Formats: sequence, C-alpha cells, structure tokens
Amino acid sequence: MLTATAKTYRNAYSGLSKQTWLLSLIMLINRSGTMVVPFMTLYLTSPEMGYSIGEAGIVFGLFGAGAFCGAWLGGRITDKIGFYPVQLFTLTVGGILFMVLGQMKTYPLICTFTFLLSFVNEAFRPANSTAIAFYSKEGNRTRSYALNRLAINLGWAIGSALGGFLADINYELLFWVDGFTNIGAALLMWSVLKPVNYKSPAKTKIDDPLIQSAYKDKTYLSFALITMLFACCFFQLFNNLPVYFNKELNFSKPFIGILMAANGVIIVLVEMVLIYKLEGKRRHMIYITLGVFMVGLSFLLLNIPGAPVAIAVSMIVLVTFGEILSMPFMNSYWIARTQPSNRGQYAALYTMAWSAAQTLGPMGGAQIAEHAGFNILWWTVGGLSIIASLSFWKLHKKD
Repeated sequence: MLTATAKTYRNAYSGLSKQTWLLSLIMLINRSGTMVVPFMTLYLTSPEMGYSIGEAGIVFGLFGAGAFCGAWLGGRITDKIGFYPVQLFTLTVGGILFMVLGQMKTYPLICTFTFLLSFVNEAFRPANSTAIAFYSKEGNRTRSYALNRLAINLGWAIGSALGGFLADINYELLFWVDGFTNIGAALLMWSVLKPVNYKSPAKTKIDDPLIQSAYKDKTYLSFALITMLFACCFFQLFNNLPVYFNKELNFSKPFIGILMAANGVIIVLVEMVLIYKLEGKRRHMIYITLGVFMVGLSFLLLNIPGAPVAIAVSMIVLVTFGEILSMPFMNSYWIARTQPSNRGQYAALYTMAWSAAQTLGPMGGAQIAEHAGFNILWWTVGGLSIIASLSFWKLHKKD
C-alpha cells in the first residue's frame, strides 16, 4: 500500500521541466511572505488603525482595481518583450512597495499605495502564466500549473501561519517580510533562470484568421465573466472570512492563521496527485463545474448551527477541495485556446477577471457584512457560487 502510494506521488511529480520546477521554487520564496493580504482587513480594523469594515473593504476594492489595470498592462507588455523581464521587474518593485505601504498610516496614502502595489504585483501574473505555458508540454500542462499552485499554497500556508503570530506582535512586520520575500524571489530568478531570447511576433501574423484576439473570443469572454463572478465569492476567504472568525466566532489571530494555512497544506498534500489521476479523463469544464459548486456549499455551511470550530474546519476543507478541482483546470482551459502570439492577451484577460473580483468581492462583501450581517453575506456568496457553477456547466454544453 505504501509502495503504491509512493509510486503515485512520484509519477505525479515526474516529467516536468527543470524550468517549471525553478519557477515554482521562485514562487514558493515569493509566497512564503504572503501575510499582508490575509491580515489586511484585521490590520485596518485594529484599534491601532481604527478603520471600519466598510473602509477596509474600499481599500481591498482599490487593491482589486490596481490588480485589474496591472494585469491588462502586464499581458500587453509580456506579448511585446517576453515574460522574463516583466517577472523580474514586478517582483523587485513589488517588494519595495510592500515595505513602503507598511509605513503609510493615513487613509488616502494607504489607498494610494495599495493601488500602486497591486498594479505592479498583478502585472507579474500574466507573465508568470505565460512562462509556465512556455516551459511545459501539452501532456503535463495542468500538472505544471498545479505545481505552481502548490508552491503558491505552500507559501500561503507558511505565510499565513507565521503571519498570525507576527500580527500578534506588530502588524508592520507583515509588510517587511512580504517585501523581502518578493525581492528574494527576484534575486533567485536572476541567478538560476536564464532569460529567454524572446522575439515579438511579427505584426503581419495578427491578421492570420487562426490567431484570434482574446477580446473577440465570445466563448472565452463568457468564461472570464463567470470566473469573475465565482472569484468575487472565493475572495471572501481572504478578507471577510478572517474578520468573521475573529469578531463573530472569537477565534484568536494565531488560530485564524492556522485555519488559513490548512488551506495551503491540503493543497500541497493532495492537488498534484489528484490532478495526475484526473488529467485527460474528462473535459476541463466538468471538473471546474464540480469544484465551483463545492466552494458554494462551503460558504453555505457557515450558516449551519453547530460547534464553531468544527464548522470552520469543515468549511476550510470543503472550500479547499473545491479550489483544487476548479482552478488548475481553469488554467488549462484558457491555455488550450491560445497560441504563442496571443497567449499574453488570454493570460491577461483571465487575470483581469480575478483582479476585477478583488475589487467587487471584498468591497461588496464588506458592505453586506456591515449593513446586513455575516449570515446574509454567506447566503449571498454561497448562492452566487452555485449560480456560477451552473453557468460553467451551461458553457460546457455550448462549447
């Protein structure tokens, strides 16, 4: 039994390129400092800062607006100059901006630098997604994205767990650690990953009818809109859920950090093996539909009466398995529609869908929580997630 399990794990991780592993290591270093985002709402609503949940929601909204704009520009620049310089620049400058943001105490400056930080940080994502596609093969592309997500979530687990304890000492420490890990990731990329001799596609190729603009692909635009709806719900996990755990369920910050870290730990242990077993067995949209439906159920679970700790743990487990089933196959879905010359556009549009959700989700969720209560919020996002799931299924039938 143990031998068979070990073989399955070995097979799940085999066959991936050296560059894919290096990209994932760089992402791990970067995301090990992920502390600001999961604790930003708690930081802003702490007695030291004194802002309301609604005001914190507006800050998160600006974070999403900056991310949306950065994703669009990052995709365009990636198609013009290549993914390597875009990743190196955004990691370095993003690290500096994290440290600067931690020093901002007035609301206008917090809003301004939150927008700038997210603009630069999110410009990294289309370049990173394009790099993974470049270094992977069609037969292992979903696993290559899953490995990258594993690095993100392992870093998330480390950052969330450590962040909970650092937040108990001083919230400002979170910004310094996040900044240094960004810069550390940039230095690692510069030292171990060679630049690609990238040449921008010739302009005449754009007229080729086989090379479609992402912005004219109606099916893909529908996919992006449904993804944005789902992401609006999913992002409650990182901003309004920690506040709910703290203010409504009276969980301590270290325990909240452990709960958030559990999401990453489960992904690290399960996702690669599950993707290895599922990849190529069914169409991508089937797994996406099921995963998004599970995320919806996880939020509805929060309104069920019972022991708070048991409900919280069950919710985290269910939302994590929903994430595992949906997100790697979302990446595979969009990449399958691309060619090298328009990959940055598709990556940008996908990232923009998530970035727009970072504006609408946290800001809208915070307003619902403040004016109608958390129970209404969980009914709302749970219901919208299920609607998104059914919409993905309808798209699967049409595609």
